[in-house]
Amino acid sequence: METASPRRADPNRKQNIIDACLRVIARRGVAGTSCRVVAAEAQVPLGSITYYFDGIQDLLHQSFDQFARQSVLAFAARMKTATNAEEACEAIATSIERDVLNNPADLNINLEFYTLAARDSSFRDISDRWMSAVQKTMNRFFDAQTSVLLDAMIEGLTLHRALGGEPKSPKAIRDGIHRIAFQR
Repeated sequence: METASPRRADPNRKQNIIDACLRVIARRGVAGTSCRVVAAEAQVPLGSITYYFDGIQDLLHQSFDQFARQSVLAFAARMKTATNAEEACEAIATSIERDVLNNPADLNINLEFYTLAARDSSFRDISDRWMSAVQKTMNRFFDAQTSVLLDAMIEGLTLHRALGGEPKSPKAIRDGIHRIAFQR
Protein backbone atom coordinates (compact mmCIF):
# COMPACT_ATOMS: atom_id res chain seq x y z
CA MET A 1 0.00 0.00 0.00
CA GLU A 2 1.35 3.39 -0.99
CA THR A 3 1.56 6.10 1.58
CA ALA A 4 0.64 9.59 0.59
CA SER A 5 3.59 11.90 0.30
CA PRO A 6 3.54 14.71 2.82
CA ARG A 7 2.28 18.02 1.46
CA ARG A 8 4.98 20.56 1.02
CA ALA A 9 4.20 23.84 2.63
CA ASP A 10 4.59 26.87 0.40
CA PRO A 11 6.25 29.51 2.58
CA ASN A 12 5.36 32.19 0.02
CA ARG A 13 1.71 31.28 -0.40
CA LYS A 14 0.27 34.26 1.47
CA GLN A 15 2.50 36.65 -0.49
CA ASN A 16 1.56 34.93 -3.76
CA ILE A 17 -2.11 35.41 -2.91
CA ILE A 18 -1.61 39.12 -2.20
CA ASP A 19 0.31 39.54 -5.46
CA ALA A 20 -2.46 37.70 -7.31
CA CYS A 21 -5.07 39.91 -5.67
CA LEU A 22 -3.29 43.04 -6.90
CA ARG A 23 -3.10 41.61 -10.44
CA VAL A 24 -6.83 40.87 -10.35
CA ILE A 25 -7.63 44.37 -9.05
CA ALA A 26 -5.51 45.88 -11.84
CA ARG A 27 -7.41 43.89 -14.49
CA ARG A 28 -10.93 43.59 -13.09
CA GLY A 29 -11.24 46.24 -10.42
CA VAL A 30 -12.36 45.73 -6.85
CA ALA A 31 -15.88 44.88 -8.02
CA GLY A 32 -14.50 41.98 -10.06
CA THR A 33 -12.29 40.69 -7.28
CA SER A 34 -13.48 37.76 -5.21
CA CYS A 35 -11.78 35.09 -3.14
CA ARG A 36 -12.53 32.54 -5.85
CA VAL A 37 -11.05 34.70 -8.63
CA VAL A 38 -7.93 35.47 -6.58
CA ALA A 39 -7.47 31.78 -5.69
CA ALA A 40 -7.62 30.89 -9.37
CA GLU A 41 -5.14 33.65 -10.24
CA ALA A 42 -2.77 32.50 -7.48
CA GLN A 43 -3.30 28.86 -8.47
CA VAL A 44 -4.12 27.87 -4.91
CA PRO A 45 -7.13 26.10 -3.40
CA LEU A 46 -9.93 28.42 -2.30
CA GLY A 47 -9.32 27.25 1.26
CA SER A 48 -5.91 28.93 1.19
CA ILE A 49 -7.63 32.30 0.99
CA THR A 50 -9.70 31.61 4.10
CA TYR A 51 -6.65 30.19 5.88
CA TYR A 52 -4.66 33.41 5.48
CA PHE A 53 -7.41 36.04 5.32
CA ASP A 54 -10.66 36.77 7.15
CA GLY A 55 -12.60 37.17 3.91
CA ILE A 56 -12.38 39.44 0.91
CA GLN A 57 -12.23 42.68 2.95
CA ASP A 58 -9.17 41.48 4.82
CA LEU A 59 -7.54 40.31 1.59
CA LEU A 60 -8.22 43.67 -0.07
CA HIS A 61 -6.97 45.55 2.98
CA GLN A 62 -3.71 43.62 3.18
CA SER A 63 -3.19 43.87 -0.59
CA PHE A 64 -3.77 47.62 -0.73
CA ASP A 65 -1.64 48.07 2.38
CA GLN A 66 1.25 46.26 0.68
CA PHE A 67 0.79 48.34 -2.47
CA ALA A 68 0.84 51.56 -0.44
CA ARG A 69 3.93 50.51 1.53
CA GLN A 70 5.79 49.64 -1.68
CA SER A 71 4.79 52.97 -3.21
CA VAL A 72 6.07 54.85 -0.15
CA LEU A 73 9.36 52.94 -0.24
CA ALA A 74 9.84 53.72 -3.94
CA PHE A 75 9.14 57.41 -3.32
CA ALA A 76 11.46 57.53 -0.31
CA ALA A 77 14.23 55.89 -2.34
CA ARG A 78 13.91 58.59 -5.02
CA MET A 79 13.88 61.36 -2.42
CA LYS A 80 16.85 59.94 -0.51
CA THR A 81 19.20 61.07 -3.27
CA ALA A 82 18.15 64.71 -2.92
CA THR A 83 20.30 67.05 -0.87
CA ASN A 84 18.37 70.32 -1.39
CA ALA A 85 14.95 71.58 -2.46
CA GLU A 86 15.87 71.80 -6.15
CA GLU A 87 17.07 68.18 -6.18
CA ALA A 88 13.94 67.20 -4.25
CA CYS A 89 11.81 68.77 -7.01
CA GLU A 90 13.67 66.70 -9.58
CA ALA A 91 13.22 63.54 -7.50
CA ILE A 92 9.48 64.23 -7.24
CA ALA A 93 9.25 64.75 -11.01
CA THR A 94 11.17 61.54 -11.68
CA SER A 95 8.92 59.67 -9.27
CA ILE A 96 5.82 60.96 -11.04
CA GLU A 97 7.16 60.11 -14.50
CA ARG A 98 8.75 56.73 -13.79
CA ASP A 99 6.98 55.31 -10.75
CA VAL A 100 3.50 56.78 -10.69
CA LEU A 101 2.48 57.37 -14.29
CA ASN A 102 4.53 54.77 -16.12
CA ASN A 103 2.74 51.57 -15.10
CA PRO A 104 -0.87 51.05 -16.26
CA ALA A 105 -1.51 48.28 -13.73
CA ASP A 106 -0.38 50.50 -10.84
CA LEU A 107 -2.53 53.34 -12.15
CA ASN A 108 -5.55 51.06 -12.10
CA ILE A 109 -4.74 49.83 -8.60
CA ASN A 110 -4.38 53.44 -7.44
CA LEU A 111 -7.72 54.42 -8.92
CA GLU A 112 -9.43 51.39 -7.40
CA PHE A 113 -7.90 52.21 -4.02
CA TYR A 114 -9.03 55.84 -4.17
CA THR A 115 -12.56 54.75 -4.96
CA LEU A 116 -12.65 52.09 -2.26
CA ALA A 117 -11.16 54.35 0.43
CA ALA A 118 -13.61 57.11 -0.49
CA ARG A 119 -16.55 54.73 -0.01
CA ASP A 120 -15.29 52.55 2.83
CA SER A 121 -13.67 54.28 5.78
CA SER A 122 -12.09 51.02 6.95
CA PHE A 123 -9.47 51.56 4.22
CA ARG A 124 -8.63 55.11 5.26
CA ASP A 125 -5.95 53.96 7.68
CA ILE A 126 -3.96 52.96 4.60
CA SER A 127 -4.47 56.27 2.81
CA ASP A 128 -3.67 58.20 6.00
CA ARG A 129 -0.37 56.31 6.48
CA TRP A 130 0.46 56.62 2.77
CA MET A 131 -0.13 60.38 2.58
CA SER A 132 1.58 60.98 5.91
CA ALA A 133 4.69 59.03 4.88
CA VAL A 134 4.98 60.78 1.50
CA GLN A 135 4.51 64.20 3.07
CA LYS A 136 6.96 63.43 5.86
CA THR A 137 9.55 62.48 3.23
CA MET A 138 9.03 65.81 1.47
CA ASN A 139 9.15 67.72 4.78
CA ARG A 140 12.95 67.35 4.71
CA PHE A 141 12.91 70.03 2.02
CA PHE A 142 9.56 71.84 2.24
CA ASP A 143 7.23 73.15 4.91
CA ALA A 144 4.18 71.04 5.78
CA GLN A 145 1.71 73.02 3.65
CA THR A 146 3.95 72.82 0.58
CA SER A 147 4.37 69.07 1.11
CA VAL A 148 0.58 68.64 1.24
CA LEU A 149 0.17 70.61 -1.99
CA LEU A 150 2.93 68.66 -3.75
CA ASP A 151 1.33 65.40 -2.60
CA ALA A 152 -2.02 66.61 -3.94
CA MET A 153 -0.37 67.38 -7.28
CA ILE A 154 1.10 63.87 -7.43
CA GLU A 155 -2.28 62.33 -6.59
CA GLY A 156 -4.09 64.61 -9.03
CA LEU A 157 -1.77 63.70 -11.88
CA THR A 158 -2.27 60.04 -11.00
CA LEU A 159 -6.04 60.41 -11.21
CA HIS A 160 -5.89 62.35 -14.48
CA ARG A 161 -3.66 59.72 -16.06
CA ALA A 162 -5.70 56.79 -14.71
CA LEU A 163 -8.83 58.35 -16.14
CA GLY A 164 -7.25 58.56 -19.58
CA GLY A 165 -5.97 62.10 -19.55
CA GLU A 166 -3.16 63.07 -21.85
CA PRO A 167 0.26 62.53 -20.33
CA LYS A 168 1.80 65.75 -19.11
CA SER A 169 5.16 66.70 -20.56
CA PRO A 170 8.19 66.48 -18.29
CA LYS A 171 8.45 70.28 -18.55
CA ALA A 172 4.82 70.78 -17.45
CA ILE A 173 5.33 68.45 -14.48
CA ARG A 174 8.50 70.27 -13.40
CA ASP A 175 6.89 73.68 -13.87
CA GLY A 176 3.98 72.63 -11.66
CA ILE A 177 6.26 71.28 -8.96
CA HIS A 178 8.31 74.49 -8.99
CA ARG A 179 5.21 76.68 -8.83
CA ILE A 180 4.10 74.88 -5.70
CA ALA A 181 7.53 74.48 -4.12
CA PHE A 182 8.77 77.98 -4.77
CA GLN A 183 5.41 79.85 -5.10
CA ARG A 184 6.16 81.00 -8.62
